[in-house]
Amino acid sequence: MAVDESRAAGGFGRDGFGQRALVTMRRRLIPSGVRNRFALMQEHERLFMISVSTVLVMAGQGVVSPVLPLFAKEFGVSTATIGLTLSAFALARLILNVPLGVLSDRVGRKPLLIAGPLVTAVGMVGSGLAGGIEDLLAWRFVAGAGSAMYMTGAIVYLTDISTAETRARFIGTNQAALLVGVSIGPAVGGLLADAFGLRVPFYVVGVGALVAGVYAYLRIPETLTPEMRTANEAEQQRSGKKRVWVSLLRSPNFAAVSVVMFAIFFTRAASRQTLVPLLGTARLGLSAGTLGGIFSAMALIQVVLVLPAATLADRYGRKAAIVPSGVIVMVGLLIYGQSDTIAIFLLASVLVSVGTSVAGPAPAAFAADIAPPTARGLTMGLHRTMGDVGFVVGPPLLGWLADNTSFGWGFAANAILMGLAALTFAVVVREQRGVTGRCGSEARDGGASTSGVGTDAA
Repeated sequence: MAVDESRAAGGFGRDGFGQRALVTMRRRLIPSGVRNRFALMQEHERLFMISVSTVLVMAGQGVVSPVLPLFAKEFGVSTATIGLTLSAFALARLILNVPLGVLSDRVGRKPLLIAGPLVTAVGMVGSGLAGGIEDLLAWRFVAGAGSAMYMTGAIVYLTDISTAETRARFIGTNQAALLVGVSIGPAVGGLLADAFGLRVPFYVVGVGALVAGVYAYLRIPETLTPEMRTANEAEQQRSGKKRVWVSLLRSPNFAAVSVVMFAIFFTRAASRQTLVPLLGTARLGLSAGTLGGIFSAMALIQVVLVLPAATLADRYGRKAAIVPSGVIVMVGLLIYGQSDTIAIFLLASVLVSVGTSVAGPAPAAFAADIAPPTARGLTMGLHRTMGDVGFVVGPPLLGWLADNTSFGWGFAANAILMGLAALTFAVVVREQRGVTGRCGSEARDGGASTSGVGTDAA
């Protein structure tokens, strides 16, 4: 969405010379993609607020990403068991995404945005205090419950404040905020671990999550209006939630985007967060600090590319972003399996980051496109659940495969999954071109069509 920069400049009068000079200087010094991203947030204050909260939450998640596998390894467990520390986190989200989505349709989005970081803080501090692998798994489950609360509330919140014309860019802006947090976190976590030990990063995350919860309480407004709540209750009494469940599960489009989400989350947890750190330390001798720097660089690549990817999805359809993404990630994973030098390892990291960026917010935007307006929480909760299935099964599965074969076979299996997901979406999904060039009737009315789930199965 193009934003008039003269509106964003401010402070010099609407037509003053100073304002025009400021705009000219901005255009020369700041890349257009960065200008548009911040102008978008400036025009939509609620988007800015949720993005700030996301930075605070995800910086904490990033801090532990290069540290967690190494911390779990200190308990003398196998690679597959190390993978369970990620699966326990995702298991909580898997169990809670749908109930929390339904809860957000009833009581609102803000309670989840407040409670999520607070519960995460408890889980992270408990993880740092863990005396054995069983304790660590239990506290990781608690942290996962907090993540489920926040991320479910955030994605439904973004669906509320966006339209078909802006949805991928709204979600993309929040993803950029997420990636800023993730890019800051790993480097900080690696340095903290090298300087103070592997437990300290968890305590730092707990404090950051507490700050995020307080910020959400003070700054983020509720988007579920009394009128929306009444409409949701009336629709549930009229048709019942079972009808929405059945429509979603019978929808080829929803099934295809669920396969994509499964593959994306599988790759994130199993390869990027489990096999990549272990490969780097075992085969290349990389330290926690070095791995943290590489992870931060990967996240920064995604920060740069996420808004162009969102624009691509808004202008040319979600398929134009999702299918090429799967192919690029597949190639990167195959190269990871063959990396025996730091140069090849870095090449694989760049390809996986670029490929992940290309998909960006497109899967979530596609799910929101076909979500009935009275069941947005339910639809997005179920959508996230499909991804968290991959997050749960991926780390122990690829960890077991790496233990019994090699890192190469583990990455190859993940690459095959990504390729199949891209192929499924390319073949199954039929995007109907509306006035904005995207999916169906929602593009015409600016909100999710009540028939969006049912008609895509026709």
